Amino acid sequence: MTTANRQKGYLCMVLHAHLPYVRHPEYPFFLEENWLYEAMTESYIPLLDLLSRLIDDGIDFCLTLSLSPSLVEMLNDDLLMKRYTAYLARLMELARRERIRTRRSVRFAPVVRMYLNRFKRIQYLFEEVYRRRLIPVLREIQETGHLEIIPSAATHAYLPHLAPFPQAVRAQIRIGLRQYKDNFRRCPNGIWLPECGFVPGFDAYIKEDGLAYFFLEAHGITRGAPVPQFGTYLPVLCHSGITAFGRDAEVSKQVWSSFEGYPGDPYYRDFYRDAGYDVDEDHVRAILKPYGAKTYTGLKYYRITGRTDRKEPYDAQRARLKAAEHARHFIMNTESQVRRLHEQHRIRPVITATYDAELFGHWWFEGIDWLEMIFRKMDLRKRNFAMITPSEYLSRHDSKPFLQVSEPSVSSWGEHGYHEVWLNDRNDEMYRHLLKATERMIGLAERFSNAAGILRRALNQAARELLLLQHSDWTFMMNSGSYADYARKRFATHVSRFTRLYETIVSGHVKEGILTEMENRDRIFQNIDYRVYRSRKG
Repeated sequence: MTTANRQKGYLCMVLHAHLPYVRHPEYPFFLEENWLYEAMTESYIPLLDLLSRLIDDGIDFCLTLSLSPSLVEMLNDDLLMKRYTAYLARLMELARRERIRTRRSVRFAPVVRMYLNRFKRIQYLFEEVYRRRLIPVLREIQETGHLEIIPSAATHAYLPHLAPFPQAVRAQIRIGLRQYKDNFRRCPNGIWLPECGFVPGFDAYIKEDGLAYFFLEAHGITRGAPVPQFGTYLPVLCHSGITAFGRDAEVSKQVWSSFEGYPGDPYYRDFYRDAGYDVDEDHVRAILKPYGAKTYTGLKYYRITGRTDRKEPYDAQRARLKAAEHARHFIMNTESQVRRLHEQHRIRPVITATYDAELFGHWWFEGIDWLEMIFRKMDLRKRNFAMITPSEYLSRHDSKPFLQVSEPSVSSWGEHGYHEVWLNDRNDEMYRHLLKATERMIGLAERFSNAAGILRRALNQAARELLLLQHSDWTFMMNSGSYADYARKRFATHVSRFTRLYETIVSGHVKEGILTEMENRDRIFQNIDYRVYRSRKG
């Protein structure tokens, strides 16, 4: 189903959902596991709730959602989902205690009530409606035709830095595709390259596995060879026969920028002012105690206000009115952009709007409301553009003669547009270990082409450890300085485990007890086949 008709252009909205794989069964509480729980509470479950309500209300909409395989693995994990239930219970208890504390406050009592009601709704959906499983719900929504779900690479590796080893790039892609097929019972049409990281030739790897499209940052298109006449406003057809959609800079800036974009509005919730830091009360300290440090609770009582430390209390009703205003502005601007491009170039442009899914609800609290208003306003009356998914766009133009033929350029959507976020003097120490482990895994797959029994288990676990150390998140965190110690430790842990497995495999002395412990620690990609690293298809 689509809203597309005979309008003058299209809007292709794409959300990319990803978190690094974090699972620590050895501890009853682990602070970094909260990344998942916070995103579920503020982004993922509210998004599912929104999509379901739109369908129930008969709203004609479409959205593309990319899910990283590492995130899917966590959402399917029994231990993490059980811990999320406990996390929600603690959050609701905190909100109840805060309701008592603020009951006489005209300024803050309404905010606390709002949070408590939201948490009750989230708990009801997670426990009673979704039965602690989000992926089957997403699969059902996709079957309605309103949502197109696509995968990413297995552990969101920054693929350009694996370019010396084509088998490793292919493995990241193929493991992600296999997991997608297992969960969504169909083959995907497209893929999200982690961080939109691209070097010429990658399109051929993607095409090998039957995919039809992927996404790039704007300059990956505009600096292609030859330079496309219409820039990012039409997809490009790579020489391999796969289509690349370029991210639109104008709509990206409107939504991404915390200063010039919508999320920075003074009436929106201030992400950084949290009760975990602001409220010095016994019941707050009790919630934080298991983590051994102050951290975010999700209860944030202030609005952005401005570039000042003197923040005003958050007013949810005023913020929702602002979200409606910004939804109207976004639609109006997109109509203007489509009209201009259609008149200037006589084309039906495709405005490709790509964002991190966690921006909506988590970082930009009102973002889910904004999305809802976009969809409802688009359904209310026809515009000069229609919303469309990449697959439907390509099916409507399957002859492809209209597409621009070009070889995309080296690019990413990271800061400055290339590779330096993931390789610089703050994280370059990691790469010799990453590349050495990758080379060794390929060697193991070639040497032991048909292993069985405990040797096969060890080879499969070595492949898992390699995937986990290839996470782009570790180098990203070391570059930013945020959680750098955790990133460094995780990377070193997986390098150590991989090296230990490699040495025992080569020596022929695999110890089952140690292997079993590793298998149980990170329960990722249970159906992995190490032979995906062989140089020939298999």
